[in-house]
Amino acid sequence: MSDSGRQRQIVELLRDRPFASVRELQERLGVSAATVRRDIDKIDEAGEARKVYGGISALDGASQAGVAYARPYDENRDLAVEAKRQIAALAATMVRDGDAVIVHGGSTCFHLGAKLADRNIRLYTNSMPLIAYLSDHGHCSLTVAGGELHREPGIIHSLTQTVSFYASKFFLGAQGIGPEGVLESHPLLVRSIVELSLCADQIVVLADSRKLSIHARNVALPLSRIGTLVTDDGLSDADARMLEDAGVMVRIASSSGAVQ
Repeated sequence: MSDSGRQRQIVELLRDRPFASVRELQERLGVSAATVRRDIDKIDEAGEARKVYGGISALDGASQAGVAYARPYDENRDLAVEAKRQIAALAATMVRDGDAVIVHGGSTCFHLGAKLADRNIRLYTNSMPLIAYLSDHGHCSLTVAGGELHREPGIIHSLTQTVSFYASKFFLGAQGIGPEGVLESHPLLVRSIVELSLCADQIVVLADSRKLSIHARNVALPLSRIGTLVTDDGLSDADARMLEDAGVMVRIASSSGAVQ
């Protein structure tokens, strides 16, 4: 296969999924890792997709349906970091000593888990980055999800085991939020969110205000299931009204450190 033919095949693959690793592309295309990396460089230079650590990511909004693709965890964690930290700090005040909480995968939830590391709580998570952090730095009671490690999107999940943990609150992030609800592109994240949402009294979404402008392809949870959204002060009045009309309590972590 020619260089251009391989590169077209990679771009076509990314129309249906958010990310492809170098190893996967090696096996699919039958070429060396060095050849795959050269193809990725060419595609990135042409602006058809984005070179990321370990592989290649579809551009947000690149699909023919006009929906955004999820960024890989390693890329997403470096976006809107200060807003995510402020959101996590406010969310941590919603947890009381003795609580049992579920903290989902994702970069904002990672910051929350780090805030809760030394609290007298029981914490369940499927986030591999958070598990690694808490094993080194945490003193809270930690329960780890069972199943296989899915390196992208960085969670542990089983298709057969049921979750035997029950919590007062389930904290999760979102790729996007709209009138339909919490939105995700990755089918595994949708499945995980649905399953864990059945294991908690309250559902709390942690999402910076950018997420209100992102439309992903799958509805993970309708707004009617969401109790609270914790976001930053970039939330527009129109989006705030949409959420409040749907019965979602909105809490704002402002850049000044004040909370609403």
